[in-house]
Amino acid sequence: MFLSPRHAEIIQMAKDHGRVLVEDLATHFNVTPQTIRKDLNDLCDQRLLTRIHGGALFPSGIENMEYEARRKIAADEKEAIGSAAARLIPDNASLFINIGTTTEAVSKALLDHSGLMVITNNINVANRMRIYPTIEVVIAGGVVRGSDGGVVGEAAVDFIRQFKVDYAVIGASAIDHDGALLDFDFREVKVAQAIIANARHVILVSDRTKFERTAPVRIGHLSQVNTFITDRCDIPSIRRICEETEVRLIETALE
Repeated sequence: MFLSPRHAEIIQMAKDHGRVLVEDLATHFNVTPQTIRKDLNDLCDQRLLTRIHGGALFPSGIENMEYEARRKIAADEKEAIGSAAARLIPDNASLFINIGTTTEAVSKALLDHSGLMVITNNINVANRMRIYPTIEVVIAGGVVRGSDGGVVGEAAVDFIRQFKVDYAVIGASAIDHDGALLDFDFREVKVAQAIIANARHVILVSDRTKFERTAPVRIGHLSQVNTFITDRCDIPSIRRICEETEVRLIETALE
């Protein structure tokens, strides 16, 4: 497949940062936004990028987006979401934290808490929190996924089912406009479902780019969570679901 030098550089920038924006690319290449929009449309037609409002994403499957690239998508928004979630969790609480870059942001914001018991299937979360003497970290056993350090599989599901905790912090790879929470790996989904079933209060953390993506495996439905924290929600159907099912919606961009 032939790519022009500009197209090749756009692909590399999207791979490095997770997404590219029309205005940023227009400035970088010193061309008009219309030219960049045509570039992005061409690359999306070739399935090399996924179009979003104002830009494009590097394809978001587990196999074709490196974990570090996912960390860079909406990094500031994830930090704000993490701080908002941490404010809901008191000292001396027990909680699950599952796999994901946004759930990792929550774990980082929880480091000033004391008396926490954190059960996780995320090696990155365990590594970050284990060195703090006021936080007890319990890690699930199972298959360690090389791409992101997530622990998945039936052993992890059985382990999670041993607990009943105060809070669960979960993420999703995509959120459909009908409220479906979606992911790519059915093994990860099984663990997430066990986490939801064994927590008294479920906190979903997800930035707004997840509304623009899709994934093939269903975790559950937005109505199954108690609190949904995002940077901004401009999807009327999602807002309606939150209102009708009494899910607390927190938008950090409006705080």
